Amino acid sequence: MSVPDQRRTAGSLALLALAQLIFSLDLNIVYVALPDIGADLGFSGQTQQWVISAYVVLAGGFLLLGGRAADLLGRRRTFVAALTVYALSSLAGGLAGAPGVIIAARAVQGIGGALLLPSTLSLLNTLFEEGPRRNRALAVWGGAGASGLTVGALLGGVLTQAFGWPAVFFVNVPLAGLVAVAALFVIPDDRRGAVRERRRFDLPGALTVTGGATLLVFGLVQGPEAGWTDPLIIGAFAVAAVLLAAFAAVEARGADPLMPFGLLRNRSLVVGVATTFVFMGTFGALPYFLTVLFQNVHGYSALETGLAFLVPSVAIATGTQLGERMVGRLGTRPTLVTGFAAGVAGTAALAAGFAIGAAFLTTVPGLVVSGVGQGLVWTAMWIAASTGVAPERQGVANGMASTALNLGNAIGLAVLTAVANAGTGGRTGDLLRAAIADGSRTAVLLAAAGMAAGTLVALALRRPRAAAPVPAQTPPVEV
Repeated sequence: MSVPDQRRTAGSLALLALAQLIFSLDLNIVYVALPDIGADLGFSGQTQQWVISAYVVLAGGFLLLGGRAADLLGRRRTFVAALTVYALSSLAGGLAGAPGVIIAARAVQGIGGALLLPSTLSLLNTLFEEGPRRNRALAVWGGAGASGLTVGALLGGVLTQAFGWPAVFFVNVPLAGLVAVAALFVIPDDRRGAVRERRRFDLPGALTVTGGATLLVFGLVQGPEAGWTDPLIIGAFAVAAVLLAAFAAVEARGADPLMPFGLLRNRSLVVGVATTFVFMGTFGALPYFLTVLFQNVHGYSALETGLAFLVPSVAIATGTQLGERMVGRLGTRPTLVTGFAAGVAGTAALAAGFAIGAAFLTTVPGLVVSGVGQGLVWTAMWIAASTGVAPERQGVANGMASTALNLGNAIGLAVLTAVANAGTGGRTGDLLRAAIADGSRTAVLLAAAGMAAGTLVALALRRPRAAAPVPAQTPPVEV
């Protein structure tokens, strides 16, 4: 590779990493501002999480279509379009004055995320060939995502305290806009011949999976408040089951399916997809409960909460870099198993900090160990999901993994929140704080159990084949 090509590839990686930072920043910056948003706009404690879930559910539903768009319309085009949607929906979110408006803005942001994540990953996986160079690029990209947690928590605290919660949305507008413009000059142009072969989109598949996922998570979120036997909740689950079954039928019979079932023969991809689901339903739910712990139990301000997030953020960033080295030396399977095992130990230790009067230092060992484990899994799972996938299928494969990631977050958060809120009804004051602490501790321990299940998923990866021994050459016989 020539020096100009190396510089352009390095510049592309820097932009892709910055896009991942924005993606992560947008998700995590809202966690810190969530209590202020709920209080200002009048959300109930249970429905407040729809500010998060509206994003992840819509993203989860449209990610397969986003991955398909990256393959067919062009990765750079999709990347730029996604950032444009991000900027405009962030502006709408900051201007929102009612719960419905901000939820709608977050839903549109979710569609932007559905275009952004798979296009970013498919660009990365096609610009860098499979092996050490791609692994290193994924580690840089993953480290930027971990930095987004740090920047999101800190910036969320600073902006919320200084300017109010709308500032956490407005900050994305110039960031996304600048990266979109820079991409037109830095990222290689889409090859026209490669993106005009087929332009057919599986709209029925996209609609059925989005509708099914949305109704599923709606039932999980509203079930504890409305009652699990409420006709609306039962109806939501029933229609969700019908729509998801219809999605499977559409994909099995479609000539150009959103999710080609042939990709499921790739074991590494299947394990990567399953791992992303478990990861986001367990590790991905922890920031929500840490925010509850810091703000609702310990009474930290938004800024203090942001500072507290520095510990897990540095640990996660460290884990992503260790993950790349471990995959290169030991393989993807041992790295995933080690990461999940560290997550179980760290998260179980973290539960000790969910008590009234517990000092912040009580949480630090768990935050560090769990954070390193999270970073290990994050890097290794994307390597697994991209291994053995042809370049023209990278977009849809990344869409599959990203769909599992977002649905895992929505479903995991909904289930764990329902568990955490089970004993808070009718309580106020110190009794309510104690119930929140107890419920959150139970949810965190349940997340640790989910990480243990993730270890079993990782073991389904094939062991790397040992290189065949080279037969010793017989020395020539002297005559």
